[in-house]
Amino acid sequence: MHVKRQLAWLLALLVSAGLIAGAYHWAARQGGADELERGARQLQLMAPELESALDKFETLPYVVGLQENVAALLAHPGERARIDQVNRSFTAIARQSRVGAIYLMDRAGNTIAASNWDLPLTFVGRNFGYRPYFREALAGRAGRFYGIGSTTSEPGYFIAQPVMTGATVSGVVAVKISLDEFERNWAGAEDTIVLADRADVVFLSNRPQWKYRSLHPLSAATQRELASTDQYARRTITPIEGQPVPHAARKTGPLGWQLMLFPAPGRVQRVAALWALAAALVAASAIVAAWAIYQRRRRLEERQAANAALQRAAGELDVKLAERTALLRQANDDLEARYATLKQTEHVLRSTQDQLVQAGKLAMLGQMAAGVTHELNQPLAAIRAFADNARTFLERGQQAQASANLTHISDASARMGAIIGQLKGFARRSDAVATVDIAQSLAASAFLLQGEFKRLGVALALPPPVPLLITGDAVRIEQVFINLLRNALDAVDDAAVREVSVTLAQQDGYAVVCIADSGPGMSDNVAAHLFEPFFTTKPSGKGLGLGLAISSSIVQAMNGRLEGSNRPGGGAQFEVRLPLPGGENDEGNE
Repeated sequence: MHVKRQLAWLLALLVSAGLIAGAYHWAARQGGADELERGARQLQLMAPELESALDKFETLPYVVGLQENVAALLAHPGERARIDQVNRSFTAIARQSRVGAIYLMDRAGNTIAASNWDLPLTFVGRNFGYRPYFREALAGRAGRFYGIGSTTSEPGYFIAQPVMTGATVSGVVAVKISLDEFERNWAGAEDTIVLADRADVVFLSNRPQWKYRSLHPLSAATQRELASTDQYARRTITPIEGQPVPHAARKTGPLGWQLMLFPAPGRVQRVAALWALAAALVAASAIVAAWAIYQRRRRLEERQAANAALQRAAGELDVKLAERTALLRQANDDLEARYATLKQTEHVLRSTQDQLVQAGKLAMLGQMAAGVTHELNQPLAAIRAFADNARTFLERGQQAQASANLTHISDASARMGAIIGQLKGFARRSDAVATVDIAQSLAASAFLLQGEFKRLGVALALPPPVPLLITGDAVRIEQVFINLLRNALDAVDDAAVREVSVTLAQQDGYAVVCIADSGPGMSDNVAAHLFEPFFTTKPSGKGLGLGLAISSSIVQAMNGRLEGSNRPGGGAQFEVRLPLPGGENDEGNE
C-alpha cells in the first residue's frame, strides 16, 4: 500500500511537470505568433512615415535644376561670379528645406557648385561619376541611392535629376538627405528594427551591431557591385550572427528596401512564464486537493474543512488569473487604439494648420471691414464732387480747372486701388518663401489698419522705413503684425492715453519687432495662458482667442520667437524675433 501511494505521488508530479512544460511551449508558440502580428501592424504605421519623408524631397533637385543660374553655370562652368551665385543659392535652399546638401555636377561627374562650398569637407571639385544616382540622371532619369558619403563618411539618401538643355542632359543636380532621425526614433524600442537594401544589407537599425551587416552571406557578384559603387565605404559586409528567424517585414521606398521588425524574445518568454506559472498553480491546486481527499479518510472533519478551504483558494486563484489576463489584454488593446488615434490626430492637425491660418486672416479681414469702408467712402465722395465740378468747368470752357479736377479724381482712384490691392494680397492663401523687407511688411500692415486707428483716435508711431531683410512668407508675416496691431488697438480702447508704438532693430542675428501699447497691461493669469488656442479676454463676439496662437505658430515655423510681457512704465508689449539670412548654422554634408 505504501509503495502504491508513492507511485501515485510520483505519477502526479510527472503529470504536473508535463502540464507546466506543455503550457510553457504552447504559450511561447502562441506568443511568438501574436508578436509577429503586432510587428506587422507596427510596420504598417512606420512604412508610410518613412516613404513620406523620402517623397517630400523627390522633386527638389528637379526644381533646383530649373533655375536660370544653374543652366548658365553649366554653359560657362569656369566663371567665378556664376559659381559664387549658385553656391549661395544652394546654401539658402538647403537651409530652408533642411536637407544635408545640394550640389551640381557636369556631365563628367565633377562637382562645380555645392551648398557646402565654404566647409572643409566641401563637395566642390569632387567627382561622383561612379555613383549610380549620377549615371541614372545622366541617362535622363531620376537617380536614387543610399550610401556612405565618400567625402564626409556620413551616410545619406541621394536623389538626382538631370538638368536639360533642350533635349540634351547638360548636368546633374543631386540632393542628400539624412535618415538618422529614424534611428533616433527607434532607439527606445525593445524590438529590433532594421531597414535593409535589396541585397539584404542592413544600413539603418536601432541595434548598432547590426549596421552594415547582411541578413545572409552575400554572393561574390553582390560584393563586387557594392565595391564598384562604394556604397558602404568599402566596408567588408559580413552576415549577422545569431539573428532570430521569425520577423515581420514590409517593402518600402522606391529602391526596394525592406523594413523589418524582430520581436524581442524576452517578451515572449515572459508571457510563456506566466502561463507556466498558471499551469503550476493549477497543478499545485490539484495536488493539494488530492492530498485533502487522502486526509479525509483519517480525519473526516479536518478533511471536510481543508477541502472547502482549498476549493475556495483554487476558485479565487482562477478568478484572479482570469481577471489579470483580461486586464492585460484590455490594456494592450487600449494602447494600440490610443496609438492609432494619436497618429490620426497628428495627421489631421498637420493637414488643417494652413486652413486655420487662412481662417485667422479672413477673421481679421472681417474685423477691418468697417475701417476700410470708411477709407473707401472718403475718396468715393471726393470723386463724385470733383466729377460734378469738372462737368461744370467743361460747360463753361474752363479747361484748366476741369483738368485739375480730373487729376484729383485720378489720385483718389489710385488710393482706393491701393487699399483694395492690399486687402486682396493679404486675403490670398500663400506658402511662398522669399526675401521679405520687414519695414515694408510693417508699413503694409499699418496701411490696412490706418482707418481703424483714425476712427478710434489712437496714435500710431512707426519706425523709419530702413530696409531689413529676412527669408519667409510675406503674407503670413503681415498676418502676425496685423494680429498684434489689432490687439494693441483693443488694449488702449479704455485708456486715458491712447498710443501704439512700433520699433524695429537688429539683435544677435535676429530682426526684432516690438509692438507696445499704453493700455492697462496683462494680469499674471492672462500672461500664463497668452498663446493657448481659444483663450481670450475679449467679450463674446469680439474674438475666438486664435490670433496669438496662430501668430506664435507662424513665427515658430520660421524659426523665430513671439513673446509678450508688461512694460515697466505701464501697458503691454509683444516682441517678434525672426532670424536674419545667414544667422542659422544649418550646414549640409555628404
